[in-house]
Amino acid sequence: MNTVLVGAQWGDEGKGKIIDILTEHADFVVRYQGGNNAGHTVVVKDKKYIFHLLPSGILHPGKICCIGNGVVIDPAVLLEEISSLIDTGISVKGRLKISPLAHVIMPYHKILDQLKEDKRANKIGTTNRGIGPCYADKINRCGIRVVDLLNPKLFAYKLEDNLKEKNEIFKKVYHHPGFSYAQIRRQYLEFGKKLTPFISPVHTELQEANRCGKNILFEGAQGTFLDIDFGTYPFVTSSSTTAGGACTGSGLSPAAMNKVIGVAKAYTTRVGEGPFPTEFDLTFGKFMREKGKEFGATTGRPRRCGWFDCLMVKEAVALNGITEIALTKMDILDGLKEISVCMGYKYKGKIFKSFPADLTVIKEAKPVYKKVAGWPGKSCRVNQLKDMPMQARSYLKYIEDNVGARISLVSVGSGREETIFLD
Repeated sequence: MNTVLVGAQWGDEGKGKIIDILTEHADFVVRYQGGNNAGHTVVVKDKKYIFHLLPSGILHPGKICCIGNGVVIDPAVLLEEISSLIDTGISVKGRLKISPLAHVIMPYHKILDQLKEDKRANKIGTTNRGIGPCYADKINRCGIRVVDLLNPKLFAYKLEDNLKEKNEIFKKVYHHPGFSYAQIRRQYLEFGKKLTPFISPVHTELQEANRCGKNILFEGAQGTFLDIDFGTYPFVTSSSTTAGGACTGSGLSPAAMNKVIGVAKAYTTRVGEGPFPTEFDLTFGKFMREKGKEFGATTGRPRRCGWFDCLMVKEAVALNGITEIALTKMDILDGLKEISVCMGYKYKGKIFKSFPADLTVIKEAKPVYKKVAGWPGKSCRVNQLKDMPMQARSYLKYIEDNVGARISLVSVGSGREETIFLD
């Protein structure tokens, strides 16, 4: 069984925990897009692990974890993450595989990310990790790949060619002094040596694993509405965050995919800029942010919070082919007397029942809410669905009926054991 797990909102849905749980039944876990702008949090026995590039399944002994060709890699961040994990007694030797076809984030990508954001009149809300500029170089066919770090002559040629153009742009457009060829060459060739034990032809190994009937779990980063094509453009990331990205970012055929699971919070959050129709007002937003500990795992930035949006998740179900949903942070709704669920958008007298493409509509539309009853404090912190209050079970059923996919799992806390399986 090959399973793709994707975020059904704007990211931060709790995918790290769900991947960690599903890894028990997987042989391979694959990150297929994004970079260290992602932050997946896993809590095991009260110890918190935050992964930016390593697949969240790395905590399970014996599981093979792959970083696919669709990921952009900051070698310094990856090596630090590997080292930190080893320091906790978890070995990655023989279990971590990095695609030689993945593109490498260079120092000039990170600085360009910051400078471009500073110049924008309307900020995107980038993490300044160099993700967008790295993907831009990939599309412009001047990117540097992991395999290039193993070939000093080719790497030197590519780096020199890049800096010739980029240093001129930095100096003339941004009044920045540019970058040293010798320093970057030395530093990145050293990165290549350190990463060599992990570099492996991931796409061919996954194809062979699939032929042998192994279970492969694909770990998406960010969420559907940060997708470069289908997200709330331009307030999106630079990769394909939908299920289709699992194929292009790993080298495994669409015919090999068996199931798509969407992860959604029991409410909605968003980091950075961009439209957010169901966003709470400042006072209630601050209350829910603190209650849900809604701060970015990568940047620490406070997340904006709002009510569950059925239009969004229904669209995510259709785009990804989601057949089941893992609903997280259900416990954060404990104690609310009344809960709102967005059923449509109203804009200039028109009611939208499906997610609109026009950014102006999304920004200016008023949500059409269905009010449902809340439930007493901490009553969702249970082990079985039958022990949940009737109002909470009704809330789950209402979501299922209006997004077009069943809920197969409910998370009621950050720990592995704080999970209710509905199958």
